[in-house]
Amino acid sequence: MNTTPVEVKKTAAPRANDPWQSFRGEMDRLFDRFGGFGLPTMRRMFETIPAESNFGLNLPAVDLTEDDKAYKITAELPGLEEKDVDVSVTGDILTLKGEKRQAKEEKNKNWYVSERAYGSFQRAFALPEGIDRDKITAEFAKGVLTVSLPKSPQAQKQQKKIEVKAA
Repeated sequence: MNTTPVEVKKTAAPRANDPWQSFRGEMDRLFDRFGGFGLPTMRRMFETIPAESNFGLNLPAVDLTEDDKAYKITAELPGLEEKDVDVSVTGDILTLKGEKRQAKEEKNKNWYVSERAYGSFQRAFALPEGIDRDKITAEFAKGVLTVSLPKSPQAQKQQKKIEVKAA
């Protein structure tokens, strides 16, 4: 797997009259108001940088999870193989890139069909503080990429379980 740093391209901010961006902003404010308790949400901790996709390849569905020891990013990449995927960290940016090349050729006595499909995507995430960058790993199995981002020992020590007592 190639771990060469990749230049992250910045795209223009979404248009102010984009109804989906407005709806997302309203939902984010609603969740922040009723569920934030002053803590950063996963959305804010892994603030995504605008994603890119071309040639019709859909952006991969991505799940972000956290436990006591690590964060995990899981991306569904059907039709891709390990050699088609690139994961890199440059500064505080984790970048997932992939490219799919597919060619199909059918010949028959009366007809000939040749189809080619190419596509690529790039997703970038701003990493939260407390990640042990030297221990980041990526695994690819059955079309699913799992990137493990272990927390540093200092970040693990900062977590404290608060006992809830009956009044």
